[in-house]
Formats: sequence, structure tokens, C-alpha cells
Amino acid sequence: VKQTAKGQFPFASLLSCLDSRIPPEIIFDRGIGDLFVARVAGNFTNDDILGSFEFAARLAGSKLIVVMGHSECGAVKGACDAAQLGLLSTTLANINPAVTAVEGHDPRTSKNTAFVQAVADMNVRLTMKKLRDRSVVLRQMIDSGEIDLVGAMYDISTGKVTFFDE
Repeated sequence: VKQTAKGQFPFASLLSCLDSRIPPEIIFDRGIGDLFVARVAGNFTNDDILGSFEFAARLAGSKLIVVMGHSECGAVKGACDAAQLGLLSTTLANINPAVTAVEGHDPRTSKNTAFVQAVADMNVRLTMKKLRDRSVVLRQMIDSGEIDLVGAMYDISTGKVTFFDE
């Protein structure tokens, strides 16, 4: 705490799901001041998160952006089933492009675990693409090698994180 009281210099920024089973600081054994973490159900990005990551990379010196999904994601399951519940419906709509992009699965519901995982994987990839497409600042920093962007999938049953590139 004392080391970070005068400033922060996290080495990585992480976008993950709101799910209580996947706290990034614990998963990656990091302490106070090590990570910028944005969490939202379904680990999608929007302009607020992108602006925050621009701050993290350009102004605070974060060198890595990780987009991390996870197995058995309730938000992904909800999107697969077109769940409707107040503002949650709007949140889940951000995952719909991943649901649409996944082909070759029947049934296309949360009862099909292979379909749900394929959507979770696709959601990470599409979120990475959106991050590059929507933020000129981040895209330029990635293209110039100033920062790196990786995807990750956390398995809630094993605790294992698998990383992949764009």
C-alpha cells in the first residue's frame, strides 16, 4: 500500500467477466498496484472501457492488455438463450455477435456446453477485434509494439488460464 500511495504503475490491463469465481488479481497472484482491471458481465468492451485502457496504456504505462473469458459463463449462457431481464438484456446484447458468429452447433442453447464454450471463445476474439477497431490509440500502440494484446480463457474447474493471440 505504501509503495503505491504516491502513484500507480500497473504493468498490465485486464478485461474480464464480473463472475465472482474469477478475480484476476488472485488468479494471477498479483498485488495492489499491479493490474488495471475492468470487469463486466460477459467481458465485452465499450467506449468507457476503451478510454480507460487508453489511459492505462498511454498515460500510466501499462504494457499488456488481456481480454479474459471463462468457462461456464452465465452471461454467455444468457446470451445463448436470448434471456430477457431488465437492463441485463442490454448487457447480454453485447455478446450476441459472438452467438451469431459461432456456426455448426445444435442445439444453439445454454444446454449445449460445446456451443457455450465456442461462444465464450468467440466473444474474447471479437472483443479483442473491437478493442483494435474502436481505439485508434490502442491500435497504434499495438501495431508499433509499445503494448501487446492477448486473449485468455480461464477454466473454472481447473484454475488453468490458456492464452492466445488475436
